[in-house]
Amino acid sequence: MKIIEKKILFAEEKQVLRELWNNEYPARLYLKTIEDFDLYLNGLSNTKHYLLMDDSNKIIGWTVTFLRNEENWFAIILNSKIQGKGNGSLLIEKLKENNDCLNGWVIDQENELKQNKEFYKSPMPFYIKHGFAICSEIRIENEKMSGLKINWSHEIN
Repeated sequence: MKIIEKKILFAEEKQVLRELWNNEYPARLYLKTIEDFDLYLNGLSNTKHYLLMDDSNKIIGWTVTFLRNEENWFAIILNSKIQGKGNGSLLIEKLKENNDCLNGWVIDQENELKQNKEFYKSPMPFYIKHGFAICSEIRIENEKMSGLKINWSHEIN
């Protein structure tokens, strides 16, 4: 496994990441076209991408950091076949090396269905294990997702 850092994604990488997104996130976050994925990315500022590559240079995980409301935010996706094997930890530790503070949204329930009709597994225990604080007073509720804000800060840990 290796992590590649980059500011700009190639079209082929975007296609792989959109498929990963659609396979692993809840169905209501589905991105129908590559243009939908571009709209998401273009709405982020100061992005930095981290691609997790397997031994055959296939993308199996991705995280992106970006600025939102003058705070450092991130999103992360891993192929479900490699979850629970330390790969998400590799990506999180890389983010912690390069950031003093991280914020994200986490789906805190397990009643969301993925495209393949399997239930989405909340990553909340993963984030708690990695020192993130749950900001239970800050929720996002809309047609796309329901979740809580999480925060990690170098000062706290």
